[in-house]
Amino acid sequence: MRRSSILAVFLAVAAGGSTPAYAQRLIAPGQLSVVPAPVSLDTTGRFEAAFSRVGDDIYLAGQPTELGLRELHDKGVTTVVNLRTPEEMKRVGFDEAALVKQLGMEYVYLPVRGNAEYPFSPETVKKFADAMAHTKGKLLLHCTIAWRASHLWAAYLIADRGVPADAALKNAQAVNLMGHMSMGTQPVEEFLGRRLPELQH
Repeated sequence: MRRSSILAVFLAVAAGGSTPAYAQRLIAPGQLSVVPAPVSLDTTGRFEAAFSRVGDDIYLAGQPTELGLRELHDKGVTTVVNLRTPEEMKRVGFDEAALVKQLGMEYVYLPVRGNAEYPFSPETVKKFADAMAHTKGKLLLHCTIAWRASHLWAAYLIADRGVPADAALKNAQAVNLMGHMSMGTQPVEEFLGRRLPELQH
């Protein structure tokens, strides 16, 4: 490895414990020693509230527009995972599932809301892990403003990729994990089926 490359990795790890975002594909089996820091991207006309890339092949976002989905298709996204409930999707203004399928992408629908009908559960983490394992390209995980998506992302990193809880929470916080958190049990904990001391309840 060239000296400049070694220095770049060292500085990234020293600054935030992550390698550069462009340096790692995350859709692969096995444990992750580090997770690239999320990179915030332009949401204008494309996504509601938040749009971030983690590594080379994962996008976490709020609700996409038709333009946002088409652009991600052009960037190599082959799987779209939607966490919004049917009631929420009625207000979107277009048929997301139909557009995703029209573009030739796989649509994985995992509605969660934190209530009895759509709970945050370990089963959702398993289904998301399955989508990650079987996607043939890049993947978009979205909800309304990337809050639920961030919680699921953190739970997935902890449960399936062996990432320490504090590092997983820090990674997801950079997208939109902590913006609406109270002192009670958090969605990430319900996704995991256990409390996390790192959240300091």
